[in-house]
Amino acid sequence: MAFHVRDQKADELIRELAQARGISLTQAVVEAAEEALAADRARRDEQVSLRDRLKPFLDRIDRLPRTGSRTDKAFFDELWDEGQT
Repeated sequence: MAFHVRDQKADELIRELAQARGISLTQAVVEAAEEALAADRARRDEQVSLRDRLKPFLDRIDRLPRTGSRTDKAFFDELWDEGQT
């Protein structure tokens, strides 16, 4: 479980983060990794197509019973007494 950083820049960045947040080096590494992964997930979620995001909703609509009735503009005009002027 040991983790050794041999890169000078990585060492400096983690130490700077730890000092700025007042946390241990280990906690700084954990937080930096969690934040980077969360950002990657958010970017990946943004790339999901509209079709994929709407699929659960559209599947739910498809499961609704079909009545055979058809509603159209004439139906609503009649309902609101707007068809006859």
